[in-house]
Amino acid sequence: MKFKLNIPNLLSLYRILIFPVVIYFIYTGNENAFAILISVNFITDFLDGFIARKFNMRTEAGAKLDSIADIGTYILAFYGLFQFRMDFAREHMTGLITFISLYIISFLVTMIKFGKICGLHLYSFKLTGYLQAIFLISLFYYGNIEWFYFLMLITGCWANIEEIIVFLLLKEPKT
Repeated sequence: MKFKLNIPNLLSLYRILIFPVVIYFIYTGNENAFAILISVNFITDFLDGFIARKFNMRTEAGAKLDSIADIGTYILAFYGLFQFRMDFAREHMTGLITFISLYIISFLVTMIKFGKICGLHLYSFKLTGYLQAIFLISLFYYGNIEWFYFLMLITGCWANIEEIIVFLLLKEPKT
């Protein structure tokens, strides 16, 4: 697999390289820096996919890079959520654990079935990503919007279940 240096891949690479910086800001309790950088991560995630599709810059290496960056962004978002909004996390622990569990199960299914992690980039997961980004940005800047949290949670669980079903039905791994 050949890595092509293009704008979408650079945006995904940015999200991977910024990971330790965001971890540092979470660890040191700098909520403002965290909120700004996680917002930038969400925006660059949207842009890398949009630019790749719009200008036909999709590559297999780019899809894998994007998947790695997505996993990193999820880790950052949940770590920041539990660090800075622990009251919210405690109140919504059942839903958060359900989503995280389904997310992990989808990875386990691909590891068991194909011996590696595969990223499908389903439309349901694109929608989930947008809803989660909007929710988390609004949570850190404006506070919790309860109905939107449940919309995001239900959509995220549905996307994970859909991905698990697709992986179970696939005969060979796909990106």
